[in-house]
Amino acid sequence: MSDLVSIITPLYNSEAFIAGTIESVRRQTYRHWEMLIIDDGSADNGPEIVEMVQRQEPRIRLFRLKDNWGGAVARNWGIREAKGRYVAFLDSDDLWHPEKLGEQIRFMQMNHYPFTFTEYDLINEKGDLLNRRICCPETLNYAEQLKYNHLGCLTAIYDACELGKVLMPEIRKRQDYALWLQILKKCGRGYGLQKSLAYYRLRSHSVSANKLELIKWNWRLYREVEQFSRLKSCYYVFHNICAKLAGLKCG
Repeated sequence: MSDLVSIITPLYNSEAFIAGTIESVRRQTYRHWEMLIIDDGSADNGPEIVEMVQRQEPRIRLFRLKDNWGGAVARNWGIREAKGRYVAFLDSDDLWHPEKLGEQIRFMQMNHYPFTFTEYDLINEKGDLLNRRICCPETLNYAEQLKYNHLGCLTAIYDACELGKVLMPEIRKRQDYALWLQILKKCGRGYGLQKSLAYYRLRSHSVSANKLELIKWNWRLYREVEQFSRLKSCYYVFHNICAKLAGLKCG
């Protein structure tokens, strides 16, 4: 494993963005990585674009699922196939700053942190900055994370040597939130690098843009994955709504 970083990228109908996402990985100053792209039954030319780039970039591995199973199944496929010590996540329409892996892996190794995350900026579908930076806490535990998902999936990295390969619960939405909760149960605390090193593309049809959908899926996470009572689930849904209204914008 050494210090190899395995980047997990689910792909579904993202032909307009996947080339840019891959290029942001290829521009990383930290060179010891592999990128596992799992096509989740795309109906567009995204997989063919990956295959073209793959001919020039042996660090990219493409896996093709016959049907659309959802992000959790696709990401778990990648995690199982990962060869790296570190597991990182980058969706097929998001981007990384060139120093992202270098700075974050250094941050983990210098401090012996098994689970870290960073700040990130929002961009629109054209890739323009929206002048909105999403901050992250310096430290985070399970109880704090239950009240609000403080982590952007595109920023998280965990050490599989320390924690083992932690898989996502196979729910259709909010599986990343559920994964962070599982990891925090194992390691006790995660650590935030107070610097924006990634760019989250805000798309009009995304779940994160639909507030009512978020409430519904958070409820299902608390009830079905965490197996909380209705009263306890209501308590945490309420905290999520309050935190969302307060906002975590930086500066």
